[in-house]
Amino acid sequence: MATITLKGSTIHTSGSLPAVGSSAPGFKLTRDSLADVALSDFAGKVKVLNIVPSLDTGVCAASARAFNKAADSLGDAVVLTISRDLPFAQKRFCEAEGIKAVVTLSELRNRKFGADYGVEIVDGPMAGLLSRAVVVLDRTDKVVYVEQVPEIGHEPDYASALAAAKKAL
Repeated sequence: MATITLKGSTIHTSGSLPAVGSSAPGFKLTRDSLADVALSDFAGKVKVLNIVPSLDTGVCAASARAFNKAADSLGDAVVLTISRDLPFAQKRFCEAEGIKAVVTLSELRNRKFGADYGVEIVDGPMAGLLSRAVVVLDRTDKVVYVEQVPEIGHEPDYASALAAAKKAL
C-alpha cells in the first residue's frame, strides 16, 4: 500500500507499483472505440503507462498533453493513458484537445488493472479512482521505471519517464 496525499490529506492505494526489473502484470482494458486490448497487443514496443485519476481534471489533462507532445520523440514507443473514465469521455477529451499520439484506455469492463498495478485509491474522496503514476515497460514488458506521484495534484516527472523510455528503445 502506498501512502499519497490529496491536497495534503493522506490517502492510500491498494498496493505498490510493480518493481523495476519485474515482469509487468498483463491487462485487458478498453479503447475509445470500445474494443478491448491487452498488454500483449503492444508487444515489441516500449510502453509508457501514464496512469491518471480522470482526464476531466486539470493535472490529468496536462499530463496527457505533455506525453502527447513528447510522443513523437519516442520513436517506436507507445504512450497509454489509463484511467477509469468512460471511453466516450476519453475520446471527447482527445478530440477537444487534439491528442492524437496517446492511446487512452479505460477500466470500463475489467477492473483488475488498478489492483494489479497497486494504483487503486482505497480511501478518501477519490476512493475507487486510480492514483497518478507512471510505469515504463521495455519491449519485453519488463518494468524499467516507476513513479508513484506522491501528491495527486502534482504532475509526474516527465523528463525521467521519457529518459527511461528512450533508454529502453
